[in-house]
Amino acid sequence: MEKEVARKRIQELTRIINDHNYRYYVLAQPTISDQEYDTLLEELVALEIAFPEFRSKNSPSQRVGGQVTKKFPTVLHKYPMLSLSNTYSRDEVSGFDQRVKKAVGGYADYVCELKYDGLAISLLYENGELTRAATRGDGIQGDEITANIKTIRSIPLTITNQAPGIFEVRGEVFMPHNSFLKLNQEKKEKGELLFANPRNAAAGSLKLQDSSVVAQRHLDCYIYNILGDDLPYQTHWESLQALKEMGFKVSDDIRQCEDIEAVFRFLEEGERKRKTLPFDIDGVVVKVNRYVHQEKLGYTAKFPRWAIAYKYKAERAATTLLDVGFQVGRTGAVTPVAILEPVAVAGSTVKRASLYNEDKMYELDLHYNDVVFVEKGGDVIPKVVDADRSKRPADAKKIRFVSDCPECGSSLKKDHGLSVHYCPNSLDCAPQIQGKIDHFVSRGAMDIDSLGMGKTELLLSKGKISNIADLYDLTFNDLIGLEKTITDPATNKTRTVRFREKTTNNILSAIEDSKKVPFERVLYALGIRHLGETMAKKLARHFGNIDRMQHASFEELIAIHGVGDVMAHSIRHYFDNPGNQQIIKRLKDAGLSFSVESHEKPSTSLLEGKSFVVSGVFANYSRPEIKSLIQDHGGEIKSSISAKTDYLVAGENMGPEKRKKAMELNIPVITEEELERLIKE
Repeated sequence: MEKEVARKRIQELTRIINDHNYRYYVLAQPTISDQEYDTLLEELVALEIAFPEFRSKNSPSQRVGGQVTKKFPTVLHKYPMLSLSNTYSRDEVSGFDQRVKKAVGGYADYVCELKYDGLAISLLYENGELTRAATRGDGIQGDEITANIKTIRSIPLTITNQAPGIFEVRGEVFMPHNSFLKLNQEKKEKGELLFANPRNAAAGSLKLQDSSVVAQRHLDCYIYNILGDDLPYQTHWESLQALKEMGFKVSDDIRQCEDIEAVFRFLEEGERKRKTLPFDIDGVVVKVNRYVHQEKLGYTAKFPRWAIAYKYKAERAATTLLDVGFQVGRTGAVTPVAILEPVAVAGSTVKRASLYNEDKMYELDLHYNDVVFVEKGGDVIPKVVDADRSKRPADAKKIRFVSDCPECGSSLKKDHGLSVHYCPNSLDCAPQIQGKIDHFVSRGAMDIDSLGMGKTELLLSKGKISNIADLYDLTFNDLIGLEKTITDPATNKTRTVRFREKTTNNILSAIEDSKKVPFERVLYALGIRHLGETMAKKLARHFGNIDRMQHASFEELIAIHGVGDVMAHSIRHYFDNPGNQQIIKRLKDAGLSFSVESHEKPSTSLLEGKSFVVSGVFANYSRPEIKSLIQDHGGEIKSSISAKTDYLVAGENMGPEKRKKAMELNIPVITEEELERLIKE
């Protein structure tokens, strides 16, 4: 075939296949059979292989996946992806309506949309082509997942109808019920752990490295917003209709409401529909329709004032409390768990539910064989919320919190002022050992990702390791051929973990690479009780190396801003333990970093003793870069403003409430340029 003929045919096939995708996945009105569609796609793929110079990055052939992404780069959102203010109360929705009318000076209309239980995404289009897709992240920046998003066939890769030159749309990616059931059935047949719910399945799918696997998950997406400079739309309703015209999948379950009574009718309809929809929702989003009104209402630090999310109450079910078990976490914390007569709640069977801690358990006043009420927090985590005391026998026995560790028998301890009991036997208590190793290899710590999915459990069960230092003594012969069938206690499902040659080499390579991890993350990876990522970074920079920190007195520790009595006691307890001292020595000998490199040390101590809150979007730095700049000069980052805050570093689109609070407390509000001058001076 001649090149020009091939080019024209590729263009024609692209147009035809895109049109059929739109008819099938957006309109749900297919006009050809699956076999005919596959034939067209096979012809396109064959032509693109023969003439790769004519293949577009947004060709329909790219939807089958195949691109492997090892790391998902962080990208800055041009427009922050804010959360929504939530309520379960109709009175609060009425209050929202009254505040809106007062702010805009009278009448306001609304648009109501179902609140999908999925993951928010941002899609950037330039000249009609999808150029970037990103997760919400922290609202200011997220992870780029373009290759995985391209596999969702309801998302257009190319806009053929009239559209702005550069614009961004927001939507919700979700997994339909039929896709979720099929996926879990496949995992069950393979002996793998099942996903707890469709939202978790969708979240896990979007972060898979192989986009061809994502394509097999059959995710879907509804679009609910468009953003851009100088857009022609006057109302949110108008923009939704424009999105439909452009080929985006916009739900039919939206309504323009002239008053609050119409909003309430939509809330009631949504709740009635909830159980029959082919996907999960957890409420309704109510938005002010007119953009001029939205601009008047503005934003708080976290939420737009022109929208509110009405959440449906969690589904509740009654069942019998058979017993209370006690789980031991990696830090030794002992958590009570209700053992229940199996009961269906929000689409899944619940056998166990959280009781949080001793105080919560006694607040519920639980007795054996109580009839209890179970809900799913956020429709995800089962919890016991109450007991029916009217059905309790007079001789029912009260359930007591244990005094000894259920795993190793050690006497439990409790920090003063805290409600959590913990087992002090950190080196010999089996679940603590497992938890510490899993924490050590996790992404935020040493990032030994090849040791996920039950592999540490296999190594422990075969006696290959008994603590984190043992990982660095492993050899190829230690690992090759290991195999174990593992049962998940929460679901009672089994799967087989095997170490073949490729897996073994990947593990050893990842362990070797972890020796490059900086001191602050190694310190966090040690798993010291009460020491999180932020404080680990601060202490690493404060002391400079592990030796100085090991010998720091209690008084030296509490003198550091942010370190309280509980944390200081925990740090001293950790370093005073001979077993921990031996582990640190072995990790040092293995080559791990236990001192701050010169480029990690603060450039100066100019900002020492000063605390900063960073908010908004900046021209010359990302938010993490601004924070690192402050920390490099000895300053401390805080998440919220208080009387002890020294500076608020403000960028564009910062919520007015933060600025208002800073002014009320007489806290200086500075720009990124003023921060630079402050450091230079």
